Amino acid sequence: MNYYNEIKNELINNEINRKVKNYSINRSDLDTYYNVGKILSEAGSHYGEGIINEYSKRLTNDLGKGYSKRNLWLMLRFYEFKEKMQTVSAQLSWSHYCELLSFENVDKINYYIELTKINNLSVRQLRDKIKSNEYERLPEDTRNKLINKVGSNVVDFVKNPILIRISDKYNIFSEKVLQKLILENIENFLDELGSGFTFIKSEYPIKIDGRYNYIDLLLYNIKYKCYVVVELKVTELKKEHTGQIMTYMNYIDKNIKTIDENDTVGIIICKQDNEYVIKYCSDNRIIAREYELV
Repeated sequence: MNYYNEIKNELINNEINRKVKNYSINRSDLDTYYNVGKILSEAGSHYGEGIINEYSKRLTNDLGKGYSKRNLWLMLRFYEFKEKMQTVSAQLSWSHYCELLSFENVDKINYYIELTKINNLSVRQLRDKIKSNEYERLPEDTRNKLINKVGSNVVDFVKNPILIRISDKYNIFSEKVLQKLILENIENFLDELGSGFTFIKSEYPIKIDGRYNYIDLLLYNIKYKCYVVVELKVTELKKEHTGQIMTYMNYIDKNIKTIDENDTVGIIICKQDNEYVIKYCSDNRIIAREYELV
């Protein structure tokens, strides 16, 4: 079998399809690069890994740019990945897959594939999420749920730490400043929490025992149909913080939540977590996450 000619014909046919079938360019690319990867795998088993370098030089000479050693290696990786997963999504372009195929962790690749599909991410947006180590910032329990395909809850995808952008103009840091930074880039903050979060109000007023209290941020999650109370702390997490947010959550449940909605959850965003505070907290609807200024 002439492996080189097989690869060359696949790539030439794909170039023809790209010119006359614009509606199916992406599917044609994925199918072609899978087939090329398969042939490269077979050729490699006969001639060794150096065959990629040889074929790269010959294809570049015969067909022009676009067939570097790295690009052929990515096609081989794509074939290997698809063989493990049986199917891939045509909702992602070849450029999307090129951002992912260097990872060894298949679960990590699958996470970003699903994230891209659900949120219709551009290649640049996907690259930004990878750069921020989003998968690594997911709680271990969440990653295990993804691997075992267990249903998630409203706070599973809240990253840790939560990344908050800051400018040099803020010299004195306080909870008010942290709140201001979040509000200046509220879309990014909601994205750090996961999917379905919407912003209701900052400094949300509630009246308890004749006195007004103010919730730092009140959110709502459309997907899980529940209110989300967010409290901001620029110190280490303390037990009184859980008591405070629990009071606010109970108020929302008794005075605002409807019978069709789920119980309110609470997120404490703090400078430093304290695992024992959450461990011995009597309300499992409350989670704590550290913040990191970037």
